[in-house]
Amino acid sequence: MLLRFFYSILFCATFFYSCNSKSGEETVVSTIDSELLKQQKIDSLRKEISASKKEVLLKDFVQSKVKKGFNGSILIAQSGVVLCDTSIGFANFEDSILIGDETPFQLASLSKTFTSVAIMQLVEKGKLSLDLTVKDYYPDFPYEGVTLRSLLSHRSGLPYYEYTFDLKARKEKLYPDNQMLLDWFVKANPSPKAFNLPDHYFSYNNTNFAILAAIVEKASGLSFKDYLRKEIFVPLGMSNSYFASELRDSTNRTFGYQNRRRIPFDIYDNIGGDKGVFSTTKDLLKWYQALRSESILKKETLREVYTPRSFEFPGLRNYGYGFRLWVNDKQQTDYIYHTGWWKGYNTIMFFDLREDFVIILLSNRYNRDVYRIKEVIDILHNGEKKTSVEENILDE
Repeated sequence: MLLRFFYSILFCATFFYSCNSKSGEETVVSTIDSELLKQQKIDSLRKEISASKKEVLLKDFVQSKVKKGFNGSILIAQSGVVLCDTSIGFANFEDSILIGDETPFQLASLSKTFTSVAIMQLVEKGKLSLDLTVKDYYPDFPYEGVTLRSLLSHRSGLPYYEYTFDLKARKEKLYPDNQMLLDWFVKANPSPKAFNLPDHYFSYNNTNFAILAAIVEKASGLSFKDYLRKEIFVPLGMSNSYFASELRDSTNRTFGYQNRRRIPFDIYDNIGGDKGVFSTTKDLLKWYQALRSESILKKETLREVYTPRSFEFPGLRNYGYGFRLWVNDKQQTDYIYHTGWWKGYNTIMFFDLREDFVIILLSNRYNRDVYRIKEVIDILHNGEKKTSVEENILDE
């Protein structure tokens, strides 16, 4: 049907041009205008046909996820066209509350992308420097040489807060926030054996981004949640994005589930930066658009954010500043993404700036199949380019 319509427009455009030729300068202008109009119509139709084919293939992808137990929201967009936007299942199984367009999910480690941008915004404003250390902002911090740059790229060598303070937090039934966590590091002064030299090698560690969130608070004079709202969520129109503590008593939220059991409030849920942002697929589309349009950070800053910084271990996976990177054999960034897992939630946001597409899956029932998106990447490349991304390689 679309192809028949395509050729009809092409025939009409050609007929219109041949029957309206004029002499002299007017003929040249008319020819140029007609050819331009014809090309615009052709390009528009090709885009429509391509989008229509992709939508059909993406429906099959969604159905395959449903068969494998997916519960959550999926949004896939390319070149300004939303190709797939659907929600499946329950936000709250106990009360049979369905997931809606405005139902936010815990993004888990996908939250690190917001922490990174917050830090880089403050760097652009001259309130922070990537080469200063944590001790420059917290003089009693027990570890030397840990720069903001090493925190952003997971090269700090710091111990994992979840293990270092787990006994203390659970025994004393404490619910630490980011500033309390910094205070614990200062007072506990964990064994140097738990500390590796900064910038020695890459080691993915939630401590890095929990400390970065505390530094955002100190540099901005705002709580982390207030900073995100003022400087990111409100300016971008992300009206259904929140910090975890803002949703604790809300009915408009999802809860995390594993093995059909709701995961209770966790002792580390008040710590943010490494996790803690709740959002929707539509709001994350706005987040992608802001990153792509370079409206949230300068072009030069974003280039630094997306630069691979870990080469000790050969492979196609790498890390920039708060964003995971899929690189080619020349160690250049092909795709940008982040995954997340926290207490029943699985998330992924994966995008290609050159092909202008974004893939977003948010789930509140533990399901590692959420990370398997190779099929979608191939569809968005029109079958003309096979991605190097492996089917089972994107797990958190």
